[in-house]
Amino acid sequence: MFKILKGGRVFAPNDMGIMDVLIAGNVVGNIAQGISPSTDYGNCEIVDATGRYVVPGFIDQHVHLIGGGGEAGYASRTPEVLLSHIVRSGITTVVGCLGTDGTTRHMTSLLAKARGLEIEGVSTYIYTGSYEVPTRTITGNVRNDIILIDKVLGCGEIAISDHRSAQPSREDIEKLVAEARVGGILSGKAGVLHLHVGDGQRGLSMLFEIINETEIPITQFTPTHINRNPHLLEDGIRFALLGGMIDITSGLSPDAGATKGVKPSKAVKYCLDKGVPIENITMSSDGNGSMPLFDNKGYTIGLLVAELDSLYREFRDMINNEGIEISDALRVMGENQARSLNLYPKKGCLQTGSDADILVLDDKLNIEHVLAQGRTMVRNGEVVVTGTFE
Repeated sequence: MFKILKGGRVFAPNDMGIMDVLIAGNVVGNIAQGISPSTDYGNCEIVDATGRYVVPGFIDQHVHLIGGGGEAGYASRTPEVLLSHIVRSGITTVVGCLGTDGTTRHMTSLLAKARGLEIEGVSTYIYTGSYEVPTRTITGNVRNDIILIDKVLGCGEIAISDHRSAQPSREDIEKLVAEARVGGILSGKAGVLHLHVGDGQRGLSMLFEIINETEIPITQFTPTHINRNPHLLEDGIRFALLGGMIDITSGLSPDAGATKGVKPSKAVKYCLDKGVPIENITMSSDGNGSMPLFDNKGYTIGLLVAELDSLYREFRDMINNEGIEISDALRVMGENQARSLNLYPKKGCLQTGSDADILVLDDKLNIEHVLAQGRTMVRNGEVVVTGTFE
C-alpha cells in the first residue's frame, strides 16, 4: 500500500521545507517535491498536508507497559497501557520497563505485552531488570537477555539515590553496566543502563565516580527523572556537559502534582541555557508509572499516575512557551533516543528507508494524523486503530 503526504512542511527533524513524502508499505520511499501517484503503485492514498507540519513520530523510552506502582499497597498497582493512549499521544515507538515491583510483575509478562502492542501496530522494545539489584531477568543474567532476546535493548530501570532502591553499591552498578555493555557489543545493540534516579542527596555522585575511575564510557548510562528536583537537574547538567545523555520525565511536573519537580519544558530550556548540547537531552513520559508522594519519614501521602500524553504537551510547551525551535524539540522527542538506543536511522528521523513513523500536525501543533510504520493510527485527530480489548 502506498501513501503520499502532499504539500506539508517536513521536519526530518531538520527543516526540509515544503515537500511530499512517499510511504511504501511500512517505510519512507522518498521525500521530494511534486511526487505524483503512478499506476505502477496500484492503490495510492493521498493525504493533503498543505499548511501542516510533517514530523517523525515520538519515541518514548520509558513506559510501564504492564503497569507500575504498588507503593501504597496492592490496590495502587497501575493498569496496563492501552494502544489508543500511546498513539493519541503521538508516540509510535515505546520502550517498556518494570519499576519498583519485580515480584508480582514479571519480565516475561513485559516481553509478551511488548509483542502484543507490536502486533496491534506500534514498535516496541524493552529493558531487562527492575529497581532491585540483583535485578530480574528472563534468561538469568543481563548479558544473555540482551544478546538472545530481540526486544531487549539494555538494562533498566535500576534505582539509585532512592529509599525504594536496593541500595546498590558502586560495584553493583559497575557490574550491571559492564554486563549491559558487553551484551550490547556482542549483539549490535545499545546495551545501555537505564537508571531511575530518586530524591536522595547522592544524586548522580556514584556515576561520576564510575566514569572517573573506570573504563566504562559515559554514554553507557541513561539517568532518568533528572527534573525531579532542582538539585538533581544541576547534577544532570554536569553529567551532560561531560558527554552523557540525560532523560527528562514529562510526567514529573508541578502542574501534575510533582511539587518538587522542574517543569519539563523549562528544564530543557534551562539545560540549553547552561550550555548542554541539544543532542544530549531526551524526554520520556514514565507512562502508567506511579508517582508516589512521600513525607519526610518516607510514608506515602499521595499517589499520581504519569500520563503518556504529557510527552506531547511538553513538546508543544517547548516550542510555544520556551521558544525552542521545532527541529530541536523533535530531537528531544525522538532522534536523540534513536541514536542513544542504536535505532537510528530506522527510527527518529524521516529519510528514505526509515520506518514510516510520522505525525502530521496543524499550524498550532495539534495532532491531526499519526502513522506507525505506514499504518494510519489517528486520522483527523481521532484514534482509528485501537487495541484488541479496547
